[in-house]
Parts: sequence; C-alpha cells; structure tokens
Amino acid sequence: MARQEPPRSAPPAEDSSPAATLARIRAALPSLAPSERRVAEAVLADPGQASELSISALGKQADTSVATVMRFCRAIGVGNYPQLRLALAAAAAHEHAVGGERPAPGTDISATDSLADIVGKIIYNEVRALEDSGAELDIEVLGRAVDALAGARRIDIFGVGASAFVGQDLHQKLHRIGHIAFIWTDRHAALTAAALLGPGDVALAVSHSGETEDTVEPLQAAAERGATTIALTNVPRSTLAENADLVLTTCARETPFRSGATVSRIAQLAVVDCLFVGVAQRSFDATTVALQKTYGAVQRRKRRQPPRRTPSGT
Repeated sequence: MARQEPPRSAPPAEDSSPAATLARIRAALPSLAPSERRVAEAVLADPGQASELSISALGKQADTSVATVMRFCRAIGVGNYPQLRLALAAAAAHEHAVGGERPAPGTDISATDSLADIVGKIIYNEVRALEDSGAELDIEVLGRAVDALAGARRIDIFGVGASAFVGQDLHQKLHRIGHIAFIWTDRHAALTAAALLGPGDVALAVSHSGETEDTVEPLQAAAERGATTIALTNVPRSTLAENADLVLTTCARETPFRSGATVSRIAQLAVVDCLFVGVAQRSFDATTVALQKTYGAVQRRKRRQPPRRTPSGT
C-alpha cells in the first residue's frame, strides 16, 4: 500500500517580535545565494546602522544590487524594504535595551582573550541562541511533534557527533517515562533500525547542518517505510528537513572556534526539553509515577554521607 503523506510542516508564521527578525536572518544564512548572504551579513553586523540605509546604499555596502536586496527580503519573509528597515530598527532597539555591555555578535574566541572574555562571549552566544530559537520555534509544528511522539509505538532517534549527545538526552528522558525509544549513532545500525519502522512509529533525526549523510539516510529510509519523521536542525531548507514530515529549527550561529559543537548543542537541548515536557504532560499522572519509580531505582546507589564526628570532649 502506498504511503499516505502527512502534510509537511509549513514555514514558520511571520513573527513580528524584534528578536525574531534577526533570528530569521541567521537561520536563512546557509540557504541564501552568495550575494544575498552578503546582504544578510551586512544587516547582522549592525542592524541599527542598516535600518538607516536606503535600499541602494545597503546594496552598495553588500557589493550587490537593489534587486538582490529585494530577493533577500522575500527570502526571510519580509514583504518589502521599508518593512525590513522598520524591523531592523526595532531589533536594534531591543538588543540595545536588553543587551547592556555585551560582546559583539558573532565574535569568536581570540588568542588574546582573558578567561573573563571567554566566559562573556560563550554565555552571550548561548543565551542569544536560546532566545532566537525560542522566537523562531513553530509552536504548531512542535505540538504535532509532541502528538506524534506521545502516540508512537516506538521512537528511533538518529544523530552522530555532537548531535548524538542531544539524541541520547532525548532517549534517556523518553525512556524514563515509559516510552519505547532507541538511539542510533552508527550509520549501519541506524539503517537497520529504520528498515523495521512503519506507520505508527516515529523517527527523529538531529543534525545542525541538516546535511550529515549518516543522519539523512536513516531518516529517508524511515520515511519510505511509512514512519512519521521529525527533523531537528538549524537549516530549515536542508536535505534533512526536506525528508521530514515535521521540522523543528534552532537558530544558533557557530563561529569557527566552536563550530558545530557548543552553541548549537545548547539550542538543540532546549528544543528536546520542550518536546519531552510536552510529551510528559500528555499523561501527567502516569509520568509522575514513572519519574518517581526511576528516581527511586537509582537513589540508593548514591553515596551516603557518613555521620559527622563531634570534637572529643563535647
């Protein structure tokens, strides 16, 4: 019987919040044409300054044409250039209001940074990734993903490298509340598992780039066999996303020093927490009991503190 395709997740609805504008631009970066990417980079470098430029001035600054700036607007879901200028002005004002003395966005670790500088840059970038991911997360798609996981016969999670740790976190959380879940970090094992899936099962793949073959192939195999497929990625137009029924996106921009290993992982873990809590809430009483049982099972394995000795003579 031919597989009945569920409706694919639509692009996120346009969010008018200031944080969402810059988050949408960062998320679009990997899929933009080179000339459009130069416009995006000029805008992200200084949103406030960009909001004051005419369309021709911004095109000149990005070494491109007015037509390219207009294509860039459409690519990020903004109707026209005046709307982009208003959105950038609001985003700049918002960042100034909440940012204080923060490091410059996208600043990488340098050889001369003090430890305090390193802490400041890491915390800033991770907080920004969480804020941007929250602003861009499609709640309707998240709800459908929660429904799929909560009702699944079995759940298979695919991820390699840093994404494997995120998959393992979701697996452990789901397993604790009684869901049949598996995590596969080896390509051959993942393909073998995907071959056994079918309607009623869920396959969830984690990949920051959305182009990791070891993750894309098992998700494709699961889709071919009728399983509901979910992608967790930073690139909504990636190959992984194209093969998923539901796409959950993060907005984390890795710099060269921390490429693909830190900021993206923090954003992915936040989405995993949203998924888990959503699933757990669907069966609140049963989840509470399961968490108490699993907590009790390991509690006795913790080292007990010996009683304190009182000084002699007291």
